[in-house]
Amino acid sequence: MFDLDRWQEIYQVLSRNKMRTFLTAFGVFWGIFMLVVMLGAGNGLENGVTQNLGDLATNSVFIWTQQTSVPYNGLPRGRNYNFVNEDVPALKRAIPEMKYIAPRLRAGGFNGTNNVVRGKKSGGFSIMGEYPVINQIDPVNIMNGRFLNNLDIKYERKVVIVGIRVIELLFEEGEEPIDQYIQIQGVYFKVVGIFKSKRSGEQSDFENQNIYMPFTTMQKTFNMGNSIGFFAITSKNNIPVTLVETKAIEILKKRHNVAPEDERAVGHFNLEKEFKQMRGLFGGIRGLVWVVGIGTLLAGIIGVSNIMLVVVKERTREFGIQRAIGATPWIIVRQVITESVVLTTFAGYFGLVVGVGLLELINKLLESSGADTEMFLHPGVNFDMAITALTILIFSGMFAGLIPAKKAVSLKPIDALRFD
Repeated sequence: MFDLDRWQEIYQVLSRNKMRTFLTAFGVFWGIFMLVVMLGAGNGLENGVTQNLGDLATNSVFIWTQQTSVPYNGLPRGRNYNFVNEDVPALKRAIPEMKYIAPRLRAGGFNGTNNVVRGKKSGGFSIMGEYPVINQIDPVNIMNGRFLNNLDIKYERKVVIVGIRVIELLFEEGEEPIDQYIQIQGVYFKVVGIFKSKRSGEQSDFENQNIYMPFTTMQKTFNMGNSIGFFAITSKNNIPVTLVETKAIEILKKRHNVAPEDERAVGHFNLEKEFKQMRGLFGGIRGLVWVVGIGTLLAGIIGVSNIMLVVVKERTREFGIQRAIGATPWIIVRQVITESVVLTTFAGYFGLVVGVGLLELINKLLESSGADTEMFLHPGVNFDMAITALTILIFSGMFAGLIPAKKAVSLKPIDALRFD
């Protein structure tokens, strides 16, 4: 492997016709370059889409009420109803597979009326009534202060944590918002925390304009009784949330006199199901990229094999002399395969480096430009992909040299010496 004479011989063979060697190597270079770039672009697209979810638990389901569409137990169709506080312990008792359950309320609305005031400034924001457990399901980054806690819930404290966009609109630059008061629909609340969304793009902008207050405080302060707007629920590890979703909907229908066959009365969104579909889509994209990339690489490998056949033909007399002075067929085969592997590995490695470099350059340009890249983020390939590509290169080089190597030892030494 480290025989200097062998490496000098390989160099001399490949450098005899530099243009031919370059064009042959370029086919391999282009194949691995395109494979890396396409894989990196696919990863960038997947990163952009998954980044929009932030750290939202993918094994979660959201359930809310809608109008009934089937009459049941003497109750008419088209009936409105609400989930209530008593539903929470009922669900906990009946569904041991459930990990977290967070009752939620919403007041106001995104870009709604000016429902929040501080001094001479005002704005329209989404006001959410939450339990502390929501930060286990849909977490946010706490930039200053704290998140809601169980004492806030127990004592119905008039405290809020606010998104960074709320701070930008209601407070002066450099002003300390913590322990300051804001007025929400005529009621004063103390700011105890500031958060920033973990998501990206429009979803991040929306979440950064939210205001969270204790769930019990919202119910009492704004006369919501014991009503619940909707549930956020997650399943325990290794348990599909679909199982929890089915059980929860069945229990809630029974508790609120909704017909079992009424498919419209309970709205629900299964993030786990959507996430699996998304993963399947990107898995299909990766598979297609590998097929196209390997096909392009194969075209380059075939070119290497064809050129090696030409090289073997040109060196027929040389191989005949080697055989005549005692070289075994294996030595000739090894020599030809080594030349093929060296050519493909060097060309492919250069293509890999250039491809990774291009992806890094694109990533730097995206970050420095400040452009909205929510659908395309951090394009690149991981270490496993790079090792896989290099392994494919080595085996491809061996394959490319196999047929020429067999050709090199197919002639008898005496016939090789007579070849012209």
